[in-house]
Amino acid sequence: MKKSSVIAIIVIAIAIAMIIVMYADSSTYSTFAEAKEKQSELYVVGVLNKEKDLHYEPTVDANHFSFYMYDNDSTECRVVFRGAKPQDIERSEQIVLTGKMVGSEFHASKILMKCPSKYNEDQVEVIEASTAQTIGFSKPAVDNR
Repeated sequence: MKKSSVIAIIVIAIAIAMIIVMYADSSTYSTFAEAKEKQSELYVVGVLNKEKDLHYEPTVDANHFSFYMYDNDSTECRVVFRGAKPQDIERSEQIVLTGKMVGSEFHASKILMKCPSKYNEDQVEVIEASTAQTIGFSKPAVDNR
């Protein structure tokens, strides 16, 4: 075989190996049940259980925040995050956690939130109506002299 053919085969083999590694490393969203089975770091998507309290006491431990969340299979699990409480987590529509199961708790290393859009149609109309009144576009006063 020629040297160029051997080099081409090696380059192709390395490219295929890189594609396989990247594909295997790319994570998909999991559930708490899958996180319990795999015991590795995964992404779990769900919603905050607003019926249960959020536990964050910055005077005791500013780097401990815990809450309950439902995953996409409606399985509830306690989530522990070693960091400050994310702002507006109560208003979030969806939460994406990165972490792994430790016992019966999910220990999150990252929390991403999808918050409600401030550009919903109903809200835009209300904001426009209140803005119009504050800058003087309300009905003119009638002078009865």
